[in-house]
This record gives sequence, C-alpha cells and structure tokens, in this order.
Amino acid sequence: MRFDLRRYERAGAGPHLAPPATAEKVGDERGARVACRRLVPVVLAGGAGTRLWPMSREHYPKQLIDVIGADSLLQATAHRMDGFAPEWDVADAPLVVCGDEHAFIIAEQLRASGVTPRLIVEPERRDTAPALTLAAALTCRRDGDAILVVMPADHAIADVRALQGAIELAARHAQRGDIAALGVPPTRPDTGFGYVRIGDALGDGAHRIDRFVEKPPAQLASQYVANGGYWWNSGIFVLRASVWLDALRRVRPEMHAACLAAVAHGVSREARFEPQRDAFARAPADSIDYAVMEKIGGPDAPCAGVVVPLSAGWSDLGSWDAVWDAMHKDTDGNVARGRVVLEGAVCTFAHAESRLVACVGTTDVVVVETPDAVLVAHRSHVQRIKGLVARIKAEHAPEAETHRKVRRPWGFYDSIDHGDRFQVKRIVVAPGARLSLQMHHHRAEHWVVVRGTALVTRGEEEFLLSENESTFIPLGVRHRLGNPGKVPLEIIEVQSGAYLGEDDIVRFEDNYGRCTSDRAGP
Repeated sequence: MRFDLRRYERAGAGPHLAPPATAEKVGDERGARVACRRLVPVVLAGGAGTRLWPMSREHYPKQLIDVIGADSLLQATAHRMDGFAPEWDVADAPLVVCGDEHAFIIAEQLRASGVTPRLIVEPERRDTAPALTLAAALTCRRDGDAILVVMPADHAIADVRALQGAIELAARHAQRGDIAALGVPPTRPDTGFGYVRIGDALGDGAHRIDRFVEKPPAQLASQYVANGGYWWNSGIFVLRASVWLDALRRVRPEMHAACLAAVAHGVSREARFEPQRDAFARAPADSIDYAVMEKIGGPDAPCAGVVVPLSAGWSDLGSWDAVWDAMHKDTDGNVARGRVVLEGAVCTFAHAESRLVACVGTTDVVVVETPDAVLVAHRSHVQRIKGLVARIKAEHAPEAETHRKVRRPWGFYDSIDHGDRFQVKRIVVAPGARLSLQMHHHRAEHWVVVRGTALVTRGEEEFLLSENESTFIPLGVRHRLGNPGKVPLEIIEVQSGAYLGEDDIVRFEDNYGRCTSDRAGP
C-alpha cells in the first residue's frame, strides 16, 4: 500500500489523524517489510561551516570544498550508497536539500561527479529538522513511503563499506517503524559532539536509545567515555518518511504543518523542487536532535528509536584539528597540503593554496593560507575560530563570507587587484553561458579577451571579440558578456569609478532567475 500524502493533508494532518506509518503497515510486520524496501539517500547540504575558515566561507561552505581529498565533501557523500546491497531498491541519485545561494554550485558538482542533481532548494535556512521534513513529505508525495538515509554533506568516512553495513542494519529496524541513529563508539572525550546513551541490546549489535545528550563539558565527556554506555551522535539517521512525519506532527505540529504546506504549494523546475516561500517561513528553525530525537526514550516519546554502531572512520570535520586527525600524517605527525615546506615541525597542519608556506619548529599548529586570508592557530584553540569569524563579519569584512574567487552560475570571477578608484578581475565564462544584461551607475569597465571568443552586447550593439582584442563599457550603458564558443572564455576586466561595490548592479535580463540588484556579483 502506498502512503497517500495528499489524503493525509486533506484529512487535516492534525493530532487526531492516525499515523501514516500505521496505514502502511497492513497485515503484519512482514508485510511492512515487503512494502518498504526502497531507500532514498537524503543529503543535508545547508550548513555554513565557519569553523573551517578561511577555506570555508558562508557563500562557499566546507561541504563544497576538497578538505581532505580530490572530491568535495558533498561529492563524496553523494556516492556513499553506490554499490549498496542489491536486495534493496536504492534511488539512482540522492535527494539534496540546500539553500538557493549554493544550489547552482551543488548541481554543478554533482554533475561533475556523475550524479544527476535532485535538489530541494530551501528559500531560507531553517536548520535540519525542517530540511528533513521537506525531503520526507516530497518523497511520500512522489514515490510513496520509503526509507530515508539521512546524511550531512560535510562529514568524512574512511570505510564506506562499513558505513553501508551499518546503514543496512539500521534500515531493517526502520522497516519496523523505528528511527535509527548511527552512533560512533568514542575514542576520546570530545566536547564537540553530541552523545547517545545506549539502552537495551537488541541482539544484532543495535541498542535501544535511552536518551540523547547535547555537547557536554570536558569533565562530563570524560565520564561518558569511561562509562562505556555513551556513543557519539554521528548525525546520520535511517527512518521511514512516514514515521518521521508522524513523529514530528506529534511533537512539533507547527513545523509539520508549515513544511507540508510548503511542499503542497511548491513548484518543480527541472532538477530542483522549490517549496512555497511563505509557508516555509512559518516553520520554526530547529535541528533533528532537538525537535524529535531528544524526546525519544521518555514516557511521551513520539516513536521508538534504536542506535546502530558505526565503526567506519567517521569524522564530522568540525574543526581543523578534526581535519588533521582524519588525514594521513608523516612520521612527525605533520599534514602538508599544497606548496608547503616543514623544518623541525611536529604535529602541524599546513595548507597552502596560492603561495609557499614555510613552517619552522612549529608544534601543534594549524596554518591555512588562501589568496585573501591566512589563519594561524594552536590546535587546542581551533574551536574559537567560529568566534573569530563572527568578529570579522561584524567588521563587514568580505573575507567572512566570500573568497577572492567567486563562483557564479555562468563560471567565476577572481578579484586580482584593487585600489582607491580601480579594480581588476579575471572573469571565466563557461561554454554557452552568459552573464546578465546589466548596467552600473558608478563604474565603467574595460574588457580584454585573453582566451576564447566573447559575444559582447553594449547598448544597441552586438559584436564578437577574439583573443587580444578589447572593448570599453561606459558608465550607465547596458551590457552583457557571453561565450558562444566551445572552450572557456577568459577576460581581464578593469573597473574604474567612484564606487566599485558589487551592489552597484541593475539587471534587466538574466538566465538564472536572479533579482535586479544582487551583491553576489555579475
């Protein structure tokens, strides 16, 4: 029997309604198992990742960067269900929940790694519980009930096969209506993780959830590890879509109603689903843990919960110290990425992107160099980086939010140099792409083509420029840059004028649905 979300909505989706999971479980438990063999990976990709600054920025967070390997964390997460046990019906591509500002980059990265994008684009951030609710409601609406494998996009897993084994065990419990959490047996006291107190053993390695515990102080974390009855909460959950919806309806009816309304009135645009903005704005912001999981185990628990052990080299990469811990080290405990020279260094993490970084006699130090910012921190103090970024943001410094190289739907631009009345950018436009038709009130622009062919719109003119040719865009003139060729178009743009801010842009026409003024650039 398929779960009919529309009928569920029409019935009012209120506390009086029988749980949708009950309607699915006809006959007996064996019938429920047969009816729910489909697994849908759900990747939560809406975080900001400020603790990994300066590589991670608000407009290009850690899930989009190659923190520990050639692939971004998002790309690695999108492939974690590849080759799963064949007796399960696994969706061809994960359902990725993300914000609008990152949607085009996420789609681009997924395509580059051979994954068909299937995006739920949140109109604003509401944390993980509403994000999961959108995925659950949309899954029920499109495919009927299914088991969701919920994974944050910014974690590292060393042993994917071990992860899949834990997910398979969790899925068998999810078939029976449990919400299954993957718990990591702790290797050390850590105040950066939430914990799960494990309850009765179930005979297959899993345990009943006794209760969830938020990030503890150091002394309590040490007691948890010594006790042996507490596991780290990995943030990975396996559950039936209908079970999550019913549990949320019981404990957070306002969030449940807002998210279902947002899905009911949302629209699909190619590979993305856009929830209705006003309805979603009514959903309170909250995490999966706070909204539901911390209520499991109590007398008024909205559903049953189990915790399955995960021993797969898991890390949430929540700090530079965690990145150092997850990576291969030399005999002195050092990690070096990029053009790095170490002399007498011990347990040092050094990352270089645009220049040589040399470390002499450093111990337990993190050095992260990007083209526009350098971080130097002791490994024992990396949790304070979040506060540091807040201070930088309070000063309205761009380094808190954007990189020097800014990715756009049509390609990217790199701010090479700037002065009092000028700015120099390197602009790269993908084949077949074009920027918006736009105008600036306060600046003029000079364009020099260094590679490829440019199609230029300037006022009423339209003409081609080849390599080593240039043009001038006067202040106040409508203009557009396009790439009609088969190779990337690369130009050098010199801006001059009294004001060079990215908010000096008026759009008249745009291929990417952006508004008429946008601080994000061309």
